Parts: sequence; structure tokens; C-alpha cells
Amino acid sequence: MTTDALLPALAARVRATAHAGTPACPCGAATLADRPDATVVRHAGTVAKAHAPDTDPAALARRVAVAAGLPGVFLPPLAPTPVTLHGRPVTFWPYGTPVDPEDPDAAPWEAAAGLLARLHRAPVPEEGVPAMSGPAKAARAVARLRTGAPHHPAAGPVLGAWAGLPSWARAETGPPAATALCHGDLHLGQLVRHPAAGPWLLIDVDDLGTGDPAWDLARPAAWYACGLLPPEEWQRFLTAYRAAGGPAVPADGDPWPALDVPTRALTVQTAARAVTKAAAADRPLDEAELPLVDACARMVAMRPSAPGG
Repeated sequence: MTTDALLPALAARVRATAHAGTPACPCGAATLADRPDATVVRHAGTVAKAHAPDTDPAALARRVAVAAGLPGVFLPPLAPTPVTLHGRPVTFWPYGTPVDPEDPDAAPWEAAAGLLARLHRAPVPEEGVPAMSGPAKAARAVARLRTGAPHHPAAGPVLGAWAGLPSWARAETGPPAATALCHGDLHLGQLVRHPAAGPWLLIDVDDLGTGDPAWDLARPAAWYACGLLPPEEWQRFLTAYRAAGGPAVPADGDPWPALDVPTRALTVQTAARAVTKAAAADRPLDEAELPLVDACARMVAMRPSAPGG
């Protein structure tokens, strides 16, 4: 179904949901995102998200149910199960105030760390919970690089770093110990306040599932390792996670043995996306993208001859 057909239908559905028990208002729907993997529309205090066309509806329903069962950690869904619209599963959520990208000093690193620690400590439901799909997302980013920019000068080090990862981080096998609930795609864009002056909560359940909790720390760890996140912000995040009893890293001492593989995987994923986008736009890599590729080149240079799985 084309976006042209989906957007009006999604706008009508979110307006009807927003005013299910109140009079309709004259305002229209605002499109918050319109990508191949997600179309997100807001009307008043209600948000509708059309998930990717290849989304497994049953797995998405389980993820929504898990989020609903973790109040104070995830933004609660407005409906217990997804609906289908033009062949796409759609979920409904209250609108939350996102992190202000223009105010990096106010980035809620401590809140993000605390929410992750609570998620990682939560009991895994007895009903089947899908695997956390972070490694699969990394594999898709690498596949798009191979298809869209295989001859780009930066593709070599990125693909070389990918080849040096163990099989579970490339989504070829399950993780060695999939014992915790994980968000699967943690970054500051996945936090909102609800209500507007209320606590921070996690959003986006598409990658939620069981896996290695260190994966959820890997993006900020990768940014720090590449020089894109100031050391003091990384320490704020790591210290808050440990203080909240997060199980992904030891309570003290060196966290990197636990973080090494997921951090390398997230570095490769982000670099692969950057190179693919730069090639598609026929532009050079920018100052935030070059450090990611440089990090991949270092991984290749330091790669052991037989990486462990």
C-alpha cells in the first residue's frame, strides 16, 4: 500500500481514536514520521503508528502486551492489540513530549539509564516473548550497504568490521544468554515525557524482546568510543545504570568486556547506514560519520584471527 493511500486513512483513524469519548476538534493530523518502516501520525493527544509492512502481527501484539505490563517503564498503549489498516499493523499511543534536540545539556541520560535498568531487571513473561531484534536491525543495515553502496571507499572497513563479529551479533544465531527483556533500539529519541511535566518513559516496541541487555547500552557506548559522546555524559549514563542495579555490566570495575561485542555491532550498524545514505545523496561523509568508519577500520586492524562466537 502506498504512503499516499495510507496517510489519509491513518489520519482518519487517529482522529477517530483521539475523539472516541470527546467531541471532535477542528485541528488536523500532523505527520511525525513517514518512512518505509514506519508512518506515525498525531491528532491532539493520540498517536497512531503504522508499522513496517513485513511486521509479524503476532510478535508485535506480544511486544505491545509486554509494554502494557511495564507501567512506569514504557509509555502505555491506548489499545491492547494492533489493528490492521491497508495491510499494515497499527498501534495507538498517547502523545509524549520528546527530548529537545536543541538542548543537549538537558539530555536525560540518567533517566534513560534508570529505565533500562528497570526493564532489564523485570521478570520475563512466561508467554512467548520474541527475541530482541537489535542484531537483525544491524544485519539489515549491512545488507543495505552491500546492495546500495558496495563500492564506496568506506564500505570495505565497515564490512570488514562486520565480518569480525560473532555470529549472534550478526543475527545468525541467538545470543549466548538471552535472559533479559531488552528495548533493542535505545537512543534519546526513544524517550518521551508523559504527561508533559511527568516522568520520562520509553517508546517504540518494534525491537523489544529477550536478549543480551548490554545491547541497550551499546549505542551510547559506541558514540563515546568514537568520540561523539563526551566522556562526562557517558559516565552519567553508566553510573546511573549501575546505581539502579542494571545487570548488563558489573556493578563496578571495567564494563567493556560485557559491552565490547554489542558496541562494535552498533558502530558497524551506524556506519553502514551513514555510508549508504551518503552514497545515495552523492555527498562525502560528514564530521559525525567519519569517526564511525574510522572506528570500523580500527576494528579490522585489531581483529583476532578467529573471533569467538
